[in-house]
Amino acid sequence: MSRTLSAYEQETIINFNKAEDTPHILTYEKTWQKHLEGKLGLKSVLDSGFGGKEYELPKSRIRPPRAPRRLSDSAKKELAARLHGNRAHLSQNLVAVGK
Repeated sequence: MSRTLSAYEQETIINFNKAEDTPHILTYEKTWQKHLEGKLGLKSVLDSGFGGKEYELPKSRIRPPRAPRRLSDSAKKELAARLHGNRAHLSQNLVAVGK
């Protein structure tokens, strides 16, 4: 008898510890599965039978968290000006090409 899991039961578990060389990701989320298979090229090593799949990947593929960048007001203005200039340049190129 097949049963459907509730949304709460359809979890994503990332098992990553210092003792093991291989992190494991178990997920029922189809978006995650597509990302892991399509974008990262991973193959599932286990299928739960209820829509969940488990993946293994090397620790080197996981980046440690880092603090967000803190920019000064002058640096923010400089980045905004550069972005504005790049957008203007892109718009001019599209007009020149006729798109």
